[in-house]
Amino acid sequence: MCPRKIFGLAIVALVTLGGRVAAYTNQWAVHIEGGPEVAKQVAREHGFQYLDKIVDDWYHMVHTSVVKRSAEPHFGVQGRLIEDRRVRRAEQQRVKSRTKRDLIIKRGPSNLRTVLNDEMWPQMWYLNRGKGLDMNVQEAWAEGITGRGIVVTILDDGLEKNHPDLYRNYDPQASYDVNNHDEDPMPRYDVLDSNRHGTRCAGEVAATANNSMCAVGVAFGAGVGGVRMLDGDVTDAVEARSLSLNPQHIDIYSASWGPDDDGKTVDGPGELATRAFIEGITKGRNGKGSIFVWASGNGGRDHDNCNCDGYTNSIWTLSISSATENGQVPWYSEACSSTLATTYSSGSSGEKQVVTTDLHHLCTSSHTGTSASAPLAAGICALALEANKELTWRDMQHIVVRTAKPANLKAMDWVTNGVGRNVSHSFGYGLMDAAAMVRLARRWRTVPEQHKCEVSAPHMGRPIPPKSQLTLELHVKECSGVNFLEHVQAKVSLMASRRGDLQIQLTSPQGTKSTLLAKRPHDISKAGFNQWPFMSVHTWGERPHGTWKLEIHNEGRYQDTLEEFKLIFYGTETSLELDDDLDKDKPLSSVNHQDVSVDNSAIGARHNVVMTDPWTGSQQVECVSHQEVQRPTTENQTSGCSSIDPGSGRCLECKLNWYYNNGICVYKCPTGTYGISDETKAVCSSCHYSCLTCSGSSNTECTSCHEDAELSMNLGETVCILRELSWTMHSTLWFYQMTILFSINIVLITLIILYVAVKWYLRRRNSLMYGYSKVSYTNNGDAHKDKLQENASSSDSE
Repeated sequence: MCPRKIFGLAIVALVTLGGRVAAYTNQWAVHIEGGPEVAKQVAREHGFQYLDKIVDDWYHMVHTSVVKRSAEPHFGVQGRLIEDRRVRRAEQQRVKSRTKRDLIIKRGPSNLRTVLNDEMWPQMWYLNRGKGLDMNVQEAWAEGITGRGIVVTILDDGLEKNHPDLYRNYDPQASYDVNNHDEDPMPRYDVLDSNRHGTRCAGEVAATANNSMCAVGVAFGAGVGGVRMLDGDVTDAVEARSLSLNPQHIDIYSASWGPDDDGKTVDGPGELATRAFIEGITKGRNGKGSIFVWASGNGGRDHDNCNCDGYTNSIWTLSISSATENGQVPWYSEACSSTLATTYSSGSSGEKQVVTTDLHHLCTSSHTGTSASAPLAAGICALALEANKELTWRDMQHIVVRTAKPANLKAMDWVTNGVGRNVSHSFGYGLMDAAAMVRLARRWRTVPEQHKCEVSAPHMGRPIPPKSQLTLELHVKECSGVNFLEHVQAKVSLMASRRGDLQIQLTSPQGTKSTLLAKRPHDISKAGFNQWPFMSVHTWGERPHGTWKLEIHNEGRYQDTLEEFKLIFYGTETSLELDDDLDKDKPLSSVNHQDVSVDNSAIGARHNVVMTDPWTGSQQVECVSHQEVQRPTTENQTSGCSSIDPGSGRCLECKLNWYYNNGICVYKCPTGTYGISDETKAVCSSCHYSCLTCSGSSNTECTSCHEDAELSMNLGETVCILRELSWTMHSTLWFYQMTILFSINIVLITLIILYVAVKWYLRRRNSLMYGYSKVSYTNNGDAHKDKLQENASSSDSE
């Protein structure tokens, strides 16, 4: 073969579909029994530098004489290693493509009022809006819960540990540099500040409060560390080493990265990272289990599906999605059935973003994407852990499911599952509520032991015709140890001519439909799926018994084949033995609401709230306005229901002309909501936060405003404007009108000038043409006359 062809094949081998180099490194993961001393001896004898223990009996080593990147594995070193009788297995590590899940979008200014003295607090809208529009963190702080005693580490590209808003909470025992193999997680600085991601995520969790500087973390009393692992070759060993760092000291691992969100990648943790997850949930935190919080992904624009990401699709991770400030699904969001809950983050160019610490001891108000959502969730989990340090990793997921709030989040696919909980593929069970999680954590009793059962479908090798679908029914009569579901996995193996043309849906016996895989137009792979465990949390609390239905839609032009299908159920044998009122929304004990005498017809009520300052311990009284919520009568709660869950007593479905609202049926939607219906159901959906009452979800569909605002015309649309800002709106409108009038005058004058110029030009042109024609006619006439005279003379002479 000619050298040019060899070179071309090498280039092809090095480049993956995502444009990243797929190369072998000079690092090995080696399985050696006998402990670290034996591993160090093996390393010395074979020319390796011993780095560290990864997990179990696996050790991380680097060979100094092997090139850092190569298209081919080094068979010589590999062969000598596996011939050593002390070595059970050896794997040369390959580079994995891992992307940070932030975005870069500009944002506008904020007009919110300062409460804390941190300079960016007024812009932290996701923590200080109130009225049910933030994540209820301040109410947890008022209880004295700040994350104290809890340790969170950020798995990312480093942590600026000497940042003035972070150094007080920095925890060196929760930090490590896996890329450079030392104890210092400081990021590598470059002209692009490409390693700012970890520092930004850390500030969301534990930036110091009330220090007149930058921002405040959700769990500003917690310890925070950083693992530098994304600024170099990311291999299975690197991931496993990061996920298993000091698991008896670290409580929560926050990760805002994953495989490429390009709509065509199917990738997840390798063998070592999987071992690290299992060791973490079984042995971490003295057996209670490490808590892994993961960003769900930013592939929305490429129609990616987070069930194709093996990290967010895992039962061991708490997968978190994003919502914009207006409660909409962000343009970058990925919908999937494994997302558990949501926190706020950035939206479109006109919507606010997240405020946090930045490199060079600076602050930023432009942190974005699901990268910003996962650390907020990690901070909220830290608050719940302080309230109850005995929570297991599964307890935390149960608490999130029970307390997440669907209100104010707008999606087309909200459904009520078989136990009466609202769930969405875009938002999971809803927006995380810090105070509700803290309240429930205090009363929580450890969830019963987890059991697992598998049910395989018979007669596989089934064809999936083109432009058609395959439907399989799997009847589950018995599921040993699992009577109440947590996670459900559909493990699928299939052959596909174009993987992105497939859609997979799973329907439970109670009728809850989970979209396991949506169509991915960019995925042209012929690899299909090999025992890929599509996971759903939508049937949480349901029973597994009955008929499950799997539907595989093939939108392509060629026949595909389903090779294998099995359902794996995770859950408990008995239900949770909780207090009857455990899920109810109770006020926290340190918040004393005292009614002030008001007119019953008033739109809102005002209350004195006694709040404990979590920094000084002193108490202060605030006068707080609360939006009035319609409290339906007992008759409203039951008479409008057409279907009631016998277990919980919750309404599952409403009668005609009744609206479903927070588990009950109402004939008229309460203040702050509006009725919306389709062919199957009618629900009360939330108004825009600026509206008191409305006819739709937009800020231009307000019918009345809150006390501090008034209806105003803005560019032909009616909106609610704060009274103190209304003069600016009127002046802006006057300026807009004058600008339009001035522009019209300019256009008219320009048209007149053009008209005059054209008229003058045409007149001038006609004049010139007429003069030229006259001269030509005269000349021609003279010539003709001369010719006649000449002819006459010739005749006379003859």
